[in-house]
Amino acid sequence: MTVEVLRKSDMMAHLLDALDAGEDIGHYGRLVFAMIARHFLSKEEVIEYLLKDKDCDETEAKSLYEQVQGKDYNPPKRDRILEWQQQQDFPICPNSDDPDACNVYRDLEFPQHVYEHISSYYAHKA
Repeated sequence: MTVEVLRKSDMMAHLLDALDAGEDIGHYGRLVFAMIARHFLSKEEVIEYLLKDKDCDETEAKSLYEQVQGKDYNPPKRDRILEWQQQQDFPICPNSDDPDACNVYRDLEFPQHVYEHISSYYAHKA
């Protein structure tokens, strides 16, 4: 997989551009990035991108990746992204007024096990 696949999501392109510019995308921006990017990039590539954030050191980047991977977090829904965005300065979702913006399930195709995990969660919840 490549970074270009992630760029199909305007939000992920926004996060990638901000990281490439060395911006601090905030804790939740890094969390959202890791939760999504891990399905498309290698561990090393995700950590490399996280390290471009001027407020993220190697220990934090590796720890965040391991947390997200270890707990097998699903990519967050739009509502969760907007909720987290309210808790920091950096705008994770650049077009939050657009109801279709930042819906990564609409913009990206995740591995099948992600969809199965979500289905299993809702089946168990019911």
